[in-house]
Amino acid sequence: MAESQARRLSCEDVIGMLFDYLEASLTPEAVAAFHRHLDTCPECVAYVNTYEKARELTGRSLEVTMPPEMEARLRGLLLEQLDPRRDG
Repeated sequence: MAESQARRLSCEDVIGMLFDYLEASLTPEAVAAFHRHLDTCPECVAYVNTYEKARELTGRSLEVTMPPEMEARLRGLLLEQLDPRRDG
């Protein structure tokens, strides 16, 4: 991943990479990009911490297989909640 691309991870990118990150299956460059995003995004830090805590409490991965349409809707809802322009 080029340096300029690494700096541009979105919240959606980070959410999409989370399982691979926790399973330590990302490249070193992807991990660095993931961490750079977290350095500037407290909402994603909270999301990652919540996911890690749930995983710790259950003792297993929380990867869920769901229909693509449902996954897209859930991802959209999460991103809407993370949108800094959202009033509330």
